Amino acid sequence: MEVPRVLASPAAEEVIDRLRRQHGELMFHQSGGCCDGSAPMCFPLGEFRVGGSDVWLGRLHGCDFYMSRDQFAYWQHTQLTIDVAPGRGASFSAEIPLGLRFIVRSRLFTDEELDNLVATRLVDS
Repeated sequence: MEVPRVLASPAAEEVIDRLRRQHGELMFHQSGGCCDGSAPMCFPLGEFRVGGSDVWLGRLHGCDFYMSRDQFAYWQHTQLTIDVAPGRGASFSAEIPLGLRFIVRSRLFTDEELDNLVATRLVDS
């Protein structure tokens, strides 16, 4: 059985559903920039452009999740759980007007899980 690289907490799933009703289909990107740039950001599909410096990690509650290649080099051995927390981040992420922000909780994969991970793919430029 394939082990997902990215999961959503129940609270994050509720927020994603709420945002999907408001904006339509969504996608996530984590750039690895400083401060809030290292937080996962949610965008209406097509409003953020991914390219050759990004890696597709999988689907998060029906949304594609991408990460910058440089950031992925640091996170590749961890499973990411996207959660929400109260507070306003300083980003353009879709949840910000709700007074919430997406956050990452992570844990290292076990050796067995590392052998069964969902395959990533580089994004075409």
